[in-house]
Amino acid sequence: MAPAEDDHEGHDIVVHLDELLRQRGMTVTELAQRVGVTNVNLSVLKNGRAKAIRFTTLTRICEVLQCQPGDLLSYRKP
Repeated sequence: MAPAEDDHEGHDIVVHLDELLRQRGMTVTELAQRVGVTNVNLSVLKNGRAKAIRFTTLTRICEVLQCQPGDLLSYRKP
């Protein structure tokens, strides 16, 4: 389901973390532990409320989920 218009916090980037976690049978808690971030920070990203992401965090997420940044993030035209 696409996020509501008010949910994108002033940007047009869509985060597909829910889908990747579901495909891999992994929880947010497990991913957070393996990446080395808090559940809260990962949930902020997952819910599309993050204003930024460190490349080191993005790298670890991609390593753990065995994906590319483009699998995790996409641009939604306004």
